[in-house]
Amino acid sequence: MAVVDGIRDAGGEAAFVRTDVRDPDDIDSLIRGTVAEYGTLDVLVNNAAVQTETSAGELSIEQWSRILDIDFRAYWLAARSSVEAATPTSIVNVSSNHAYHTMPAHFPYNAVKAGIDGMTRAMALDFGPATRVNTVNPGWVAVERTTADMTSDGRANLEAIHPVGRLGTPSDVAGPVAFLASDDAAYVTGASLLVDGGRGAVMQDDTLPDYRKRRVEMGE
Repeated sequence: MAVVDGIRDAGGEAAFVRTDVRDPDDIDSLIRGTVAEYGTLDVLVNNAAVQTETSAGELSIEQWSRILDIDFRAYWLAARSSVEAATPTSIVNVSSNHAYHTMPAHFPYNAVKAGIDGMTRAMALDFGPATRVNTVNPGWVAVERTTADMTSDGRANLEAIHPVGRLGTPSDVAGPVAFLASDDAAYVTGASLLVDGGRGAVMQDDTLPDYRKRRVEMGE
């Protein structure tokens, strides 16, 4: 409700509908309820996700099913329902930079994120030309969940391995999502946009901070 309140306080219109994205009927009710309330559905942004710190060897079947249902299947169900109910102009699937580079003990979150990029390409073909489908792949975004246990030194070190010199913010992700949803991206579909502050361009974490330090010492 905090998001809804923020939108309303800014002069916008918003409604909150509690939905379990693991339930196909809940998703269908959400989509059809939106169309009934507003007369149309122009844009769908799929952004549901959970993450576990598990490896491919230790993950349980129950954990696998939960993550796949929320992080992957729900995207397909919401997209299918929206196309059937209203044929939106744009669908934006939110994935992650884990689709490109990953870390130990992030399975199957990392596999699902790569799968979302593939799903986007498939949907772009199947739902076009009326509906464009694209992915945004965020990197490190500083929110309470990701920074709650982070020390100041830890944050400084993490910022140092990003070419932009900082962590991302929700607004850094919202902008690209809004672009892909807009008419400015009318010729963009089936694409995956990496929004990670240049993190994907770094091969060795220690190289970038050391390089910057040498440049400062040289007066560049």
